[in-house]
Amino acid sequence: MFALGKKGYDRRGMGDGVFGRWGPRHPRLAGLGSSLALRSIERLTSHWGLVGFDSNFSRARLAELERTIAEGSEAYVLGFGFGFHNSGAALVRVSPQGTVELICNEEEERYTAIKHCSDYPLHSIEAVKQRMERLGVAPADLTACVSSWDYPKAGVTFGTRPALEEAPASLAKRLREHSGDIVSDEILKLMRTSAARLSRQLGQERRLPIVGMRHHDCHAYFSYAVSPFSKESDPVMVIVLDGSGDDASTSLYEASDGQLTLLGTQGANPLDSLGSLYGMLSSTQGGWPMLSSEGRYMGAAAWGDGNRLTNRYYRGLRQILHFGTDGEVRLNRALANWTRGGLVEPYTEELIEILGEPIAVEQMWHPDAVLNVEDVRHPEVTRDRLDKAAAVQMVFEDALVHIVEHLIRVTGSHRLVLTGGAALNCVANMRLLECFNERWYERQLGRSDTFLRLWVPPTPGDAGTPAGAAYAFAMQAGARPGEPLRHAFYCGLAPSASKIKAVVDAEPTLGSMPLGDCSKPERMAVVADLVAHALAGDRIVGLYRGVSETGPRALGHRSILANPCNPETRNLLNERVKHRELIRPLAPMVTRAAAERLFHLQPGASADDYNAYNYMVLTARARPEAHELIPAVIHHDGTGRMQIVRPDVDPFCNELLVAMGRRVGVEASVNTSLNVGAPIAHTPEQAVSTLQRAKGMDGLLMIGEEGFATLVWLQDRVEARERLMESVRTWAAETGFELPEAALLGESFE
Repeated sequence: MFALGKKGYDRRGMGDGVFGRWGPRHPRLAGLGSSLALRSIERLTSHWGLVGFDSNFSRARLAELERTIAEGSEAYVLGFGFGFHNSGAALVRVSPQGTVELICNEEEERYTAIKHCSDYPLHSIEAVKQRMERLGVAPADLTACVSSWDYPKAGVTFGTRPALEEAPASLAKRLREHSGDIVSDEILKLMRTSAARLSRQLGQERRLPIVGMRHHDCHAYFSYAVSPFSKESDPVMVIVLDGSGDDASTSLYEASDGQLTLLGTQGANPLDSLGSLYGMLSSTQGGWPMLSSEGRYMGAAAWGDGNRLTNRYYRGLRQILHFGTDGEVRLNRALANWTRGGLVEPYTEELIEILGEPIAVEQMWHPDAVLNVEDVRHPEVTRDRLDKAAAVQMVFEDALVHIVEHLIRVTGSHRLVLTGGAALNCVANMRLLECFNERWYERQLGRSDTFLRLWVPPTPGDAGTPAGAAYAFAMQAGARPGEPLRHAFYCGLAPSASKIKAVVDAEPTLGSMPLGDCSKPERMAVVADLVAHALAGDRIVGLYRGVSETGPRALGHRSILANPCNPETRNLLNERVKHRELIRPLAPMVTRAAAERLFHLQPGASADDYNAYNYMVLTARARPEAHELIPAVIHHDGTGRMQIVRPDVDPFCNELLVAMGRRVGVEASVNTSLNVGAPIAHTPEQAVSTLQRAKGMDGLLMIGEEGFATLVWLQDRVEARERLMESVRTWAAETGFELPEAALLGESFE
């Protein structure tokens, strides 16, 4: 299994251009220094109210939860995360039956409109408190407050270990970049103050200790517990593939009967990981900061040469990783210099020979923080850059296959839950299903009628770890997995109709039209048909309704919808609405029947009626009919990152797609996130701001908690307003719907 602290070795001069150094230059120094630092940091953080999972306080809380479960009473656990990226808070309930269920998973970025916000999650905790008030749960009723990081270990992993592994060069880097360390002064301040702030925010007189959970356990427990495999008695593989956790970057588990066993870890240095590899190369070759670069680079890879025999960068870049016989994957530090030089000097001369010079930090631009859409600067799209992206993607896929194959052989399992930030690589996820098919199991393991079954949660990245921390704590106290996840609508509360009206009325440039109560099935069908009519006429409409999605994908509650049948839709959306690179793909929202009709659904994704395709975390290859019918959402490599909509989960979107079937002949719509240079719109104010920033968007449908629907547009965007009104008038004449005269003149409703 994976090894920690194993000394690197040289393979220079072994022929065929293969050379390298894998592992730290000073493993013993780094190990000893990390151990000494950890003891000191743990003593310090315990005074700040951050306690370990093995502390006396934690053991007492676990024992209390065990008693509660044994008595058949309910309990609540608050999950909490701050620093690094994607702060948030979550509430988890343990039922009287002893099962664990998610109440909410709040993401701080949705409230602050700062992508990957790492602040203390003030707004997220307020949102959790609102949920608790609705449930009649007082802060004193919480069994425990747990965090998604073991902060002392994280401090060592991000600070001490990288500084010592490559000394003196890595120490010199830190002297040059006083504020460049991942463990910044701001994170240290958060560690020092967060327990006290949380206690005050919850109205507790005494400081409430926060139990630190192992970061990868947070990913693993939640993802496994809500998967379609959690009730299986046969072994289930769980892989956490990450930029870094608090003690590893990759963790392998075996799970069965609701229990997880950690089999092995790899990558104690956060810069020596597959997640960091993909992030560093996509950033320094793509020209965006890390966390903004990975998804964009994956989309660009589809346009490059995806053939390992002909891609001119693949063979050289493949040497950046060493694959061990026990599933180990290690970074070649003779090519990758970021373990010593960070983003300032990320490449060695040898890697420059393979990929060319890296893009300097000061030359990058931040696409997730665009203040003025007129200032958008897209990097030039060239064949070289696309082929490099394809090479990076293929190397990443090679490593993922290597790890999965090892775990299959160790466990004998054919069920895999893949999580961690790197699990958002939906193309690589598809490749796993194609690789480990029936032929592979028959040929390699002698097992017939067996193939890999895969599930990835909608929140595999750190946005899901506050909920994961609560799940990990509850399940280690004996709670069992609840029902499998069916949707991702767990962020915030649905906006009321009065709140939406107040926001619309406060903006003088907005026009609006009441459309009635969509809580009634008949009116829901009418409003859905109006939107479908507009989309069929190539109008672009935003959809803002209900509780927000948690995770990075818009899934019908905070979406921009468009006609998938028009091949020009992709260019229009990318250029005029989203203000992003023209090669970026769009995703299809489809009914279950349309998914079968348009795409090759993999047998390995079939658990719980193809639940794996519910969250846009897995691509599928398009059938020939899809290329003809919905060209706007078929990517350059012939795949689509689809979302299957279920009528029992999302009746409005299902009604909309059925109406699209009547209007354009296929039950599908473009579905991209309701945002422009910011996180997905969460509040009504943010939704209106997105309409104002997205110049090519014609209107916005806003539906309040009670079901009341309002169509909104910008009065001063005359061409878009006229397009939308013409569509509405045409639809009304066709259907006989009575339109309010004042609304058509653009006056706000009363």
